[in-house]
Amino acid sequence: MIRPILNDLLHLVYPELCVCCQRELSANDNTLCSFCSSDISLTNFDQFQEPSPMDKLFWGRVKVDRTYAHLFFEKQGGVQNILFNLKYKHQKSLGIYFGKEIGEKIKPWLISNKNYVLIPVPLHHRKKFIRGYNQSELICRGISESTDLPINTKLINRSRFTETQTKKSRFERWDNLQKAFTVNPSKLDFNHVVLVDDVITTGSTIENIILAIKEVHPQLSFSVVTLAIA
Repeated sequence: MIRPILNDLLHLVYPELCVCCQRELSANDNTLCSFCSSDISLTNFDQFQEPSPMDKLFWGRVKVDRTYAHLFFEKQGGVQNILFNLKYKHQKSLGIYFGKEIGEKIKPWLISNKNYVLIPVPLHHRKKFIRGYNQSELICRGISESTDLPINTKLINRSRFTETQTKKSRFERWDNLQKAFTVNPSKLDFNHVVLVDDVITTGSTIENIILAIKEVHPQLSFSVVTLAIA
């Protein structure tokens, strides 16, 4: 009897807020308010029996074993707001929250004869210093909490500062990323990389990362996971 009253008083003084829009959460909400939750579209790619649009994105480019995107990106929609808050408004809990959800979705992938590692798409050190964090690392942390997979941030670095990809064509994105990544040649204790990013559009960044890693570690296989697909 006393505990519910204390919880109500605590909520009155320190209300829980939606990590996306900062509205006060109701008692039935968790992390996202009902408005934000209703304004996002799940891909349900984990339930596809046929190749998903994200699978097809890499056909004829690089070999990718599995792919998964959690949300569909739409301009002016809830997912755009989530990505903006995650990347530019320091709403770090968004990355971890959705990372946990993604982790639950990809658990059926994980088979015992592979040594998996999560690798976030790296930011250039200048951009990471300005932003204060890498949003893809936050998503990795959430996935790791759900799956117990380790995270590696040492294998690949973004060694060249590149212009934003937002308004570039597919060819311009590819050209913009040439020689942008360097790979650590050290011996590895894993054989399958799960590359993690916040949003995928043309797949050029992921393609360049895989090609760069394969030059140094040709034995590795890859899967790709993102929070959203545009």
